[in-house]
Amino acid sequence: MTAYLHGNIEIHDAVLYEQYRAPVSAIISAYGGRHLVRGGAVEVLEGDGKVSRQVILEFPDMDSLKAFYYSPEYTSAKGIRQKAATGTWVAMEGMLP
Repeated sequence: MTAYLHGNIEIHDAVLYEQYRAPVSAIISAYGGRHLVRGGAVEVLEGDGKVSRQVILEFPDMDSLKAFYYSPEYTSAKGIRQKAATGTWVAMEGMLP
């Protein structure tokens, strides 16, 4: 079943964040993932949630998603992201009707 990784990210250091962003697309691709959403305007239509930069990644399945997220390559990049930004990451399975 397809799996998605959703990030709601608040960037505090844009220069450092670029050092994270530069290599991460290739790492995502290496694990079978792809970007569905990256940045762009956001607007809360209902509820009290605070939203910042949105990222949605798609992977073939949850095993691929977790292999990416816990991989040595991404763990290194993740350390840079965690210094440059804060946020929430949620992994979920889903299927279209």
